[in-house]
Amino acid sequence: MTATPDSLTRTEVIGPEPSASLAALLDIDAPTDGLLPELWHWVHLLARPRESLLGVDGHPVSGIPAPPGPGRRRMFAGGRVTTLRRLRIGEEAVLVSRVESTAEKHGRSGPLTFVTVRNEVRQGGALAVVDEQDIVYRAGGTQPLPATAPADASIPVRSQRLDLAVDERLLFRFSAVTFNAHRIHYDLDWARHEGYDGLVIHGPLQALLMGEVTRRNGVSLVGREFAYRLLVPLTRPQVVTAVSVEPGVEHGAQVFGAAGHLTATSTLTPA
Repeated sequence: MTATPDSLTRTEVIGPEPSASLAALLDIDAPTDGLLPELWHWVHLLARPRESLLGVDGHPVSGIPAPPGPGRRRMFAGGRVTTLRRLRIGEEAVLVSRVESTAEKHGRSGPLTFVTVRNEVRQGGALAVVDEQDIVYRAGGTQPLPATAPADASIPVRSQRLDLAVDERLLFRFSAVTFNAHRIHYDLDWARHEGYDGLVIHGPLQALLMGEVTRRNGVSLVGREFAYRLLVPLTRPQVVTAVSVEPGVEHGAQVFGAAGHLTATSTLTPA
């Protein structure tokens, strides 16, 4: 792994083990066609900082992105993934990360820093995946970002849906398979310290479920941009449901909590 002031590069062979771990977590079979399912690059090419480089919240204190200041709370807000071709298992891939943009704003919870990180994954010299991630840093304190999604919706009845029972065990396993040490996902006292009423269900897990329900509905993500937004924090063990938007509506998907509240949305458009 090499680092410069404005970019970071990681190179590794796309081995079968991380995908087998993710498949086990989702309670499905591991890929057998030698190709990585769309979005599953999130369990590969991971940053693995030393323990001494982690802050008190579990996030690295430097790197890409780096916290804009001490005591800032990090949240995953959404992103866009363009899959140009599926990655091949057993072959080397290269990921280059850089900060695409930074913006300072002020919200009801105080000062906010919005950072977009651009990740490009190449294999065999060809660009395979472009992954932009939107990260929000808010001021320290005990209140998460205000909810922006209705809390009284009902889960729509759709022909294609994916239910996942998320408990402490699954949160721990997803943190492990993504090498995510953020304590809000496994340390209840810390989650409450950051203002949440329970352990936080990972944003990338919700995005992954939307990608999965889309793929299982027979819609490929290859050659398309998968854009997703995390609308409101989803906390506490519960059954999380991903549903496909009706055909003709950009092949989008949505995530609902057990109480029927909408927590994440996605759209799929031509790249």
